[in-house]
Amino acid sequence: MAVVAAGCATACHAEDGAPASGEPVAAVTRRFTVSGTAGSRVVEGLVVREALDGGALVESADGRLELLDPATIVAREDLAAEPPLAARDVARRVLAELPAGFDVVITKHYVVCYDTSRGYAQWCAGLFERLHEAFVNFWRHAGLDLPGTERPLVVVVFADRERYEAFAAGDLGAAADRVVGYYNLLSNRVTTYDLTGRDGPGGRGGSPGRAGLEILASPEAGGLVSTLVHEATHQMAFNAGLHRRLAPVPLWVSEGIATYFETPDLASGRGWRGIGGVNRPRADRIVAAGRAPRLGTLIADDAPFRDPDTALDAYAASWALTAMLVQTRKAEYVRYLGILAAKPPLADDSPGQRRADFEAAFGATPEAFEEPLARFAARWR
Repeated sequence: MAVVAAGCATACHAEDGAPASGEPVAAVTRRFTVSGTAGSRVVEGLVVREALDGGALVESADGRLELLDPATIVAREDLAAEPPLAARDVARRVLAELPAGFDVVITKHYVVCYDTSRGYAQWCAGLFERLHEAFVNFWRHAGLDLPGTERPLVVVVFADRERYEAFAAGDLGAAADRVVGYYNLLSNRVTTYDLTGRDGPGGRGGSPGRAGLEILASPEAGGLVSTLVHEATHQMAFNAGLHRRLAPVPLWVSEGIATYFETPDLASGRGWRGIGGVNRPRADRIVAAGRAPRLGTLIADDAPFRDPDTALDAYAASWALTAMLVQTRKAEYVRYLGILAAKPPLADDSPGQRRADFEAAFGATPEAFEEPLARFAARWR
């Protein structure tokens, strides 16, 4: 299993060792003894999916997903189900994996591990809590009653870009120096760094309000806040019941929702407080193109997001289409999200199946929405 960075590290694909087939299993917690080059180790967690060849997708108590190659499984033992870990226990696990010098801010829904100033970490935590409440309320009002998050959501904030990139290279590879924050589907964590650029490692001073003002005073403020909200929206979507991790969620859907939520509010010291405002950078790209996006490929294939020459256009088109569907075809859009949410992890939809899902929900082909989208986009000129 590899995490693929296509703007955001939210798309995964199965490689050697992945369960090639099989069905979702009834909830069972299991202990696996797994062999490796460094000796044997123990993996415990909920079996999310089990393959016919004996491989398994396992979710640990702190939310991490791991694919177990059947050739490496030495023994397996069923265990009694355990409740999700408390926030303090999650924090201890995460801190044990991070470099020395990290501390933690714990809020109602988040565990923010940081080695920058406490004020900046608290500002980020407050931003994420506002998003959490707004996200659940938004979908509830849209007719989609999400179960919500049952475990603390983990965010890791490094003091500076250099330390962040050294860590992120393990997830993103060469893309680490081009991404200022990301959500990892396997670890289930958002990772970023102090975007103010003013707090060194281990700093404990400052206040949430001052950290917010420092961010919003920056010329890059809009992009910085948008990035934080964008990645936290991915995390919310995959933990609150909107999407299932490692299920075949089209990138236009996950990125469309994240770009719909990401719009900052620079008039507020809190940086963000709403959903669905005009996303100016995305809208400007649509307007500059002078035509409606071609939706057939976008709906059926994630390829436009993988190509650097078309990725920005794909993000803009995803935002525009999501905005139009939410505002003009909300019931059908919610029905479409329900179709996607029912798909199991590690399933692999063909382009034809993706088109069929879209048409089943909206009663029309993707191409039929191109002209309405052009009219919808005209208001942004």
